[in-house]
Amino acid sequence: MALSNKIGVIADSFRLGVRDGLKAAKEVGADGVQLYAVKGEMDPDNLSTAQRKELKDYIASLGLEISALCGDMGGGFHYKEQNAERVEKSKRILDLAVELGTNVVTTHIGVVPEDANDPVYLAMQEACEELGVYAKSMNAFFAIETGPERASHLKKFLDSLTTNGVSVNFDPANMVMVTGDDPVEGIKLLKDYIVHTHVKDGVRYLELDPREVYGGHGYEPMSHEKIAAMGTEGKIYRELPLGEGNVDFDAYFAAIQEIGYTGYLTIEREAGANPAEDIRRAVEFIKRYK
Repeated sequence: MALSNKIGVIADSFRLGVRDGLKAAKEVGADGVQLYAVKGEMDPDNLSTAQRKELKDYIASLGLEISALCGDMGGGFHYKEQNAERVEKSKRILDLAVELGTNVVTTHIGVVPEDANDPVYLAMQEACEELGVYAKSMNAFFAIETGPERASHLKKFLDSLTTNGVSVNFDPANMVMVTGDDPVEGIKLLKDYIVHTHVKDGVRYLELDPREVYGGHGYEPMSHEKIAAMGTEGKIYRELPLGEGNVDFDAYFAAIQEIGYTGYLTIEREAGANPAEDIRRAVEFIKRYK
């Protein structure tokens, strides 16, 4: 097996800020970066046209590309009364992504209810339909991250939309840690929707309701900091350096090749005391498959 996919890194995983995170990504040998673009200096509202061009030029000067932006606002689209504002913000993040040279924005939409007639399901479906149509008009994608529900259920939800403008950011570790789903089977089920991937590893110690992690009616979504803390402490699940968890990367990378996925393999490290070293080793880990 010889992977030809480019290697990405979530720059925020270095915990250094945008510019230093970009430099760190270059130093560990990544081809591209994913950036959070919801708040702070990467919030579309805080970036003028000139600043966007300067940032794009700076990233190019480092020899990097943007694999995707992250538009996860926390809480997803469970609440119909909040969705107009959230959908509008998501569209502005996609506009920024396209300006910066990528056509993918990854996000969490919340946990999709089992019942397709559930008002929460319908609210999520309505929001994703609008986002999908908008993305499709720009030859772009909002990519739902795997983990909150099993791959088979996510596929049914995606199949209910009229376009593939809402697709998938495949994260094998989320599946292992939260739903206990099989990433290889997930790859095969969702193959027509996968437009971006995360490379992450982990283990699950206890079964839990995914809404405890991702939020939902009666549940507060965890902050990234709280999720990272849980992943470090290993109370319910634990995120681990690549090769130390329960993701079978031999089988996973083989499945990626089998479906013909040619996009980015983007490293995410949300836990651990030394993310820079873990990310450097993760780049080396993936390169062994090339």
